[in-house]
Amino acid sequence: MMTTPTRILMAIMTTPEPNTLYALMTWLSPAFPVGSYTYSHGLEQMVEVGRVHDEASLEAWVGGVLRFGAGRNDALLLRQAWRAADVGSLADLTSITQFGAAQQPSAELHLETSAQGAAFVKCLCDAWPDPFYLQWAEQLRQMRCEPPNPVAVGAAAARHGVALEASLHAYLHALAANLISAGVRLIPLGQSAGQRITARLQAVVALCVANVQETPAEDWGGATALTDWASLQHETQYTRLFRS
Repeated sequence: MMTTPTRILMAIMTTPEPNTLYALMTWLSPAFPVGSYTYSHGLEQMVEVGRVHDEASLEAWVGGVLRFGAGRNDALLLRQAWRAADVGSLADLTSITQFGAAQQPSAELHLETSAQGAAFVKCLCDAWPDPFYLQWAEQLRQMRCEPPNPVAVGAAAARHGVALEASLHAYLHALAANLISAGVRLIPLGQSAGQRITARLQAVVALCVANVQETPAEDWGGATALTDWASLQHETQYTRLFRS
């Protein structure tokens, strides 16, 4: 049986664009200028109240977000955006954009996804231009709409020939890595603890990718009410390092 990294590489290598791995690594790198490091997705509040306080609780928190919260829903949005952009359907992509923007449960989580999405679109248009993507960006400007981050990433991946499965793996890995990095700084934990969590969550990411590819588009939703509560509480948290 092929390992998860092998399946990811094979998915990328069988796409028509030979530089897809390079593009994917660039877009979802911490160096890509979308400001992902400034968001904790409510984690800062959970550390403040002591619900996340060590390696095990951080792993459980991030794994829950991936399987039952933003990870699951972002993956669904990315998949739908990828499919719309792959066939060049601007109407479908716009509909997915509006749907995803309307589903955010708090002001801070809306900011987290929309600010990153808008920054992602701007950088893609500047450095990785594609006619369809540029047309969509202009429509967003006219609508005064900032897209959810997974929609922006999914559309870019499709337009640049990146396979859907590889895109989902990379996006969810980036989401997990950002939350783990926030936890390492907040609790605080050592860098080795963060890497152990990342390694153990590989199977969770693979499971999420497998599940989302079989999930009907209308099966939207999550079961992470505490994440939403944490985000709402974070709005008035006295001392904050993160924007969400």
